[in-house]
Amino acid sequence: MQTIGERLEEARKRKGISIREAAEATKIRSDYLHKFESNQFDLNLAEIYVRGFLRTYAQYLHLPSDKLINDYAALGRSQPRTRQPSREIYGRMDLSVASSAEERAAEKSAAKEESSSQPAAASANQRSSNLSRSGSSLPKGPAIPPQLIFKGGIALAVLIVGLLIYWLISSLIGPSTEKKPAEQQGSAVSATESSISLIALNNVRVKVTARNADGSAGEVLLPDTNMARGEIRTVRKPGPILIWASEGKNLQIELNGKRYPMPFEGYNRAQIN
Repeated sequence: MQTIGERLEEARKRKGISIREAAEATKIRSDYLHKFESNQFDLNLAEIYVRGFLRTYAQYLHLPSDKLINDYAALGRSQPRTRQPSREIYGRMDLSVASSAEERAAEKSAAKEESSSQPAAASANQRSSNLSRSGSSLPKGPAIPPQLIFKGGIALAVLIVGLLIYWLISSLIGPSTEKKPAEQQGSAVSATESSISLIALNNVRVKVTARNADGSAGEVLLPDTNMARGEIRTVRKPGPILIWASEGKNLQIELNGKRYPMPFEGYNRAQIN
């Protein structure tokens, strides 16, 4: 049965290439290839790199790389039979230190060898072990007691429920439309000034201003206001005033304890002396 080195050498010679040409094509040092063909696998490198180089060389020569690696693994710790150096003259054999391209090729071959020789589960366990040994680089903050988190969650839930109840009650009650005393509905009226009450028989928009001497509108006593049915507003009356209403028939005025209808039905204004 042929040894690993014999198979490599025979395949290379069958392709008609030299050690130097094979080294340039595979980016593996020529002295390493020469040792492979001589069944010398002690390259003073990590085992994973030796396997990677051997796999790359076998693939380059179109040999079954998996079978070659299995045969190499079967050698174990026993010393392989050393072949005598071939009589082939290598001439300008390049024994220099591997270039950066060789290093990259070695790393790529080594990574491929590692992925093919180890199950995915073992790789995951190894990465997990390395991570646990190296530790996390993230800073660890103080741990929050679970009881504190639980109490905070309860307090937040109570607050949210309270706000929902308040909103629900406010939406149900709505703005108060009850009739209130005239002195609570309108502006405060001093004892020395008279006042007038506006009574909405139906929805109506009202505006009240003082009347100037030339009959024009003066100080605004009640800006444009929408009054709902049954609503009463009290406005101070410093003198003659002007009252605008969007619908005169929907508004009455109360003066000195007596109610009077507006002297118009649609949109208009009236003067009260």
